[in-house]
Amino acid sequence: MGKAKTPKRGAASSGPYERPSKHPAANNVFKFSKDFGQHILKNPGIAETIVAKAYLKPTDTVLEVGPGTGNLTVKILEQARKVIAVEMDPRMAAETTKRVQGKPEAKRLEMLLGDVIKTPLPGFDVCISNTPYQISSPLVFKLLALPNPPRTCVLMFQREFAMRLTARPGDSLYCRLSVNAQFWARITHILKVGRNNFRPPPQVDSSVVRIEPKLGAERPAISFAEWDGMLRVCFNRGNKSLRAAWLGNKGVLAMLERNYRLWCASNDIPVDDALADEEDDDHDDNAPAGGEEWGGIMDIDNDDDYDGGAGDANGDDDTPSFFQELKAPAPVAKTKSKRRKTRVALLVREKVRRVLEDVTELADKRSAKCDENDFLRLLAAFNAEGIHFS
Repeated sequence: MGKAKTPKRGAASSGPYERPSKHPAANNVFKFSKDFGQHILKNPGIAETIVAKAYLKPTDTVLEVGPGTGNLTVKILEQARKVIAVEMDPRMAAETTKRVQGKPEAKRLEMLLGDVIKTPLPGFDVCISNTPYQISSPLVFKLLALPNPPRTCVLMFQREFAMRLTARPGDSLYCRLSVNAQFWARITHILKVGRNNFRPPPQVDSSVVRIEPKLGAERPAISFAEWDGMLRVCFNRGNKSLRAAWLGNKGVLAMLERNYRLWCASNDIPVDDALADEEDDDHDDNAPAGGEEWGGIMDIDNDDDYDGGAGDANGDDDTPSFFQELKAPAPVAKTKSKRRKTRVALLVREKVRRVLEDVTELADKRSAKCDENDFLRLLAAFNAEGIHFS
């Protein structure tokens, strides 16, 4: 007869009165999903600060994106009339609902299960979110593009993304996001949140910003889609000149030609589809984008005294002529594009050149240095020429 198995001394027991494990991962109700970017804010002081900076009214309806386990939700319910929480993970949705189950707050919590970017949103006054990093940009653009945007948004982002939101022209992080956000809203940085305030901690720090969309008469009376479409072209390569971004990119010119044809068709304007003459089409289509900004790969300063040049400043060189001929670059013959340009394509190109050089005089300026007034002038000039982006 075998011996009865006795638990080893110091081994963990399986009874109802066992001690909690020393490893935090063993005490979790479920594992956090990296695909959803789940980092639970565990510092109650930061949660209270976020809610306080939203300046909630007792009659407000608040949209919360990614409530997680409900640490922010319960504090919002203390001050707001209703909370609409959008959550992708059913486990998290059940956890948040369980926090208010059997309490009066349960009637004021509406849980929507799904992706906030794809889900139609009901009306709300304020948005508060501990935003998953991977949806930061789509969420900001969706909130700004709403027909009736919220009064204010208090959102937590990755710190670098938050710095892009508040960057000004000339800053290293100034980008399309900066222009869009600051053109359509007033943005304030609230506080920096260290990574140790989350469970599990992310690999980067976070920041909380307040976004107040412009409402009523302050809201720009232009199409968001068209404004953003123009900025996409400008910031495709933000450190290049606008001339290189628009005239040095075949894809951009082809897109503008399609848009111009569509605009002409909508306004009953005839379009000349005839092929351009040889003299009109005599330009190098194979030139690299932005090549007009500098002379070549090495000759940036247009001098020949760099190491390995053809001669010194006095023009004297002791190298035998045979080796000089070997070092001299062979002339490259320019090849014409096999596809003939149409007259409407050349017309669109000329319109773009006129806007950049003659009307706005922004051809040599870089997008990273332009402010919102420069982009407004650019959009108005393009529209006056019949070029649209939506």
